Amino acid sequence: MYNITTPIIKEDISKFNVGDVITLSGYIYCGRDAVLPKIVDLYSKDMLGDHNINLNGSLIFHTAVSPAGIGPTSSNKLEIESSIEPLSQAGVRIHLGKGKISKETIDSLNQYNSIFAVVPPVSALLQSKVRSIELVAFPEEGMEAFYRVEVQGLTIIVAAAHGKSIYEV
Repeated sequence: MYNITTPIIKEDISKFNVGDVITLSGYIYCGRDAVLPKIVDLYSKDMLGDHNINLNGSLIFHTAVSPAGIGPTSSNKLEIESSIEPLSQAGVRIHLGKGKISKETIDSLNQYNSIFAVVPPVSALLQSKVRSIELVAFPEEGMEAFYRVEVQGLTIIVAAAHGKSIYEV
């Protein structure tokens, strides 16, 4: 396991191998298909500084940011994957998302001393706690049908109770 802090130095990237676990602290950027092409455009026009964006040594998480939280979106969407090479060239050291990326993208990561990382999938964690699944009603709805699921050891966080919410400051 590695512990690193942003900004990420180039020498750190060279020591990471597929399967390594990294604990990261510091500031990261978050963006997905709608915004990453715009960031690439700013970079190509040398206008990142106009928006107080410094990508050198950064991490970009392929996600939206909402009051419900953050979670990875598929990095192999055309708009996202096509941003990886130019953003690596701009100094991004780690691209964080999910899904398989192309060999060409992997080669470009290598060319610019960057890496692609994934967040352990929450659905896999939750699935590991499921002991049985039973379809109860509305089978025509497929995966959105009504199910009864037996779980064991499922960790949950109460988000609202007694008139208070974790989303309030």
